[in-house]
Amino acid sequence: MVRTANYYKDLSADYSNCGLVPNTLATQLINNADTYISLSQANLPEVTSDYGLVQIEQENKDWWPTHCEAQRQGRADILTLEYAIELVYLCVDGIFYGRTAVANREKHLWAITAQPGVTMTWPIVIFHGEVVYSEWNCFDNETNQTIAKGNFNLLRRGHRGGCYIKSEQLNFYRNVYTSNELLHWLRF
Repeated sequence: MVRTANYYKDLSADYSNCGLVPNTLATQLINNADTYISLSQANLPEVTSDYGLVQIEQENKDWWPTHCEAQRQGRADILTLEYAIELVYLCVDGIFYGRTAVANREKHLWAITAQPGVTMTWPIVIFHGEVVYSEWNCFDNETNQTIAKGNFNLLRRGHRGGCYIKSEQLNFYRNVYTSNELLHWLRF
């Protein structure tokens, strides 16, 4: 019999469900996100014996809870800077090239999933070297309705390179593009 895994057992915080991250830890994770972003290089670093896949995978594991907390808090400023300048993003709308183009597309997702009264969770997250795979869902806290869900694959070259390729499958059960009223919740 195959047993299910606790995907968060070796991570600093568990975002598989709501209510699992105390406020003090959430604040520390946002501070860590700023630190990780400060390590980012303009050009994608090479994978070498000095900066290998084992280190990159560990950095991705350290980064993951900071990403989840930034998403929950609507911190588009952090989410945008997690991306490499020359990010390639593949989704149902097509291919987007560059950090700015991706942020302009994803701001609608961020606003929908970070709005008041909504909780986003990532029940599955798997790491393998540069690869981060996750399945996520977002639900209305009042009605328990799923408002959006999806999965994505990231290629992330640790703290030095950030996310440079993202492929995402999204299902929205309310709106794909959000209203201007919801966009004001994002912090740019």
